[in-house]
Amino acid sequence: MSSTKPNRLSTGIAGLDTVLHDGLIQGRSYMLHGPAGAGKTILGFHFLEAGLDTDETTLFINLEEDLDDLRTNADTLGFDIEAIEFLDLSPSADVFTSDQSYDVFDAADVEQEPLTETIVERVNAVEPDRVVIDPLTQLHYLTSGEYQFRKQAIGFMRFLKEHGATVVFTVQETGRLPTEDLQYISDGTIELAVTQEGRRVTVPKFRGSATASGNHAYRITDKGISVYPELAISGDSQTSTFETLSSGVPEIDELLNGGLEGGTVSVISGPTGVGKTTLGTQFMKEAAGRGERSVIYLFEENKQTFLTRSEAVNLPVKRMIDRGTLHVEEVEALELSPQEFAANVTHQVEEENTSIIMIDGIAGYRLSLRGDERRTVERLHSLGRYLKSNGVTTVFVDETSDVTGSFHATQENISYLADNIVFLRHLELQGELQKAIGVLKKRTSDYERTLRQFEITEHGIKVGEPLRQLRGVLSGTPEIVQETSPTSDS
Repeated sequence: MSSTKPNRLSTGIAGLDTVLHDGLIQGRSYMLHGPAGAGKTILGFHFLEAGLDTDETTLFINLEEDLDDLRTNADTLGFDIEAIEFLDLSPSADVFTSDQSYDVFDAADVEQEPLTETIVERVNAVEPDRVVIDPLTQLHYLTSGEYQFRKQAIGFMRFLKEHGATVVFTVQETGRLPTEDLQYISDGTIELAVTQEGRRVTVPKFRGSATASGNHAYRITDKGISVYPELAISGDSQTSTFETLSSGVPEIDELLNGGLEGGTVSVISGPTGVGKTTLGTQFMKEAAGRGERSVIYLFEENKQTFLTRSEAVNLPVKRMIDRGTLHVEEVEALELSPQEFAANVTHQVEEENTSIIMIDGIAGYRLSLRGDERRTVERLHSLGRYLKSNGVTTVFVDETSDVTGSFHATQENISYLADNIVFLRHLELQGELQKAIGVLKKRTSDYERTLRQFEITEHGIKVGEPLRQLRGVLSGTPEIVQETSPTSDS
């Protein structure tokens, strides 16, 4: 016996629909919970406008905010307020100025009956497909106690359901009524929160369907609300052929046994100024020659500086950008949540057909997580898994703290995430500062276990022969060892 899949209604917010696996279930009621200023009313307007887009009738029942203010705010955000039906039940100035001689319980009896009649009359007249009640908790003040309020709330939801409406109601915390108690009258709960890490949305309850778990980010702009779901990693992944991607520099390819394999995660590590970004961009230059598209996210460098510096070392990034084989984006980490960044990445992968992505660098990316090292690794792990599952070659640039001295493979303890680790070093040798390149790890093939001299010139990257005469490079105290000729016994 097959079950009928319930109809879904868009919330009007694409990212939230993704979290809810295609939206709200038609004919049910949902609670919006969050502090003042979290965006509950705005979300309600998104929900109603999505209904207008499909020729549904909509009703906004306003129980608190002044209707003129409500309309003005909605109009400022671009919502079509003329097409939305409003039922204004907010208190007027007369409530304050009129002579109130009865106590609170009498007031509830006096005001509730005409209020109920007004609601019933308007719903019967409009026959709305979608209803927003903002906030439902205001009805608590028109009942004589919590039991009566719950009874009225249940009856209200059933009345709207019988009229075929899908309902979204907002709630506010009050000392008299814990809002957790209202979850039982709803089919789902959407939580909006404002934290030190930014705005977050979660769905702790959703009857009849699974939802995307996690703390999803959202942002309020002059166009309303945008939601950025946690990065979802599909169980299905592309079959990687591990096609070898050449760097275009023969000596680097020799170190890497041909180059980097497509669809793998690589870390390029080293101290500041050693050439990490240039090396990563070199792989993208070769990819551009094959007609492939690459993306660089600059977390720690100005875009114009990057373009100028790259052109000076024979990396034609401006021409690559003009031809559409390279996209360079300067990222302000403190203004961007990890979920927003992940949404940008998924767009580049799924909509722009990107083959290589470079994150430059990890320390800057960590700022979007407010410096939480543990969560940095978790996020990078999820990002790497997502990109691998989509066959994208990934490069993480990791800056180590010591210019010279003891060797550290990575600064951010991400070695286990990488299929390949390429490191660059500054060397003080015979009173001269030089650079060296080596490979520490390669999962998919063998690699050359030597160090080579590394140099960046106006003609591009130059790599020398293996530095077999050097000892102690990784310990931080390199020295030249003279090779001795073998002696023979007479």
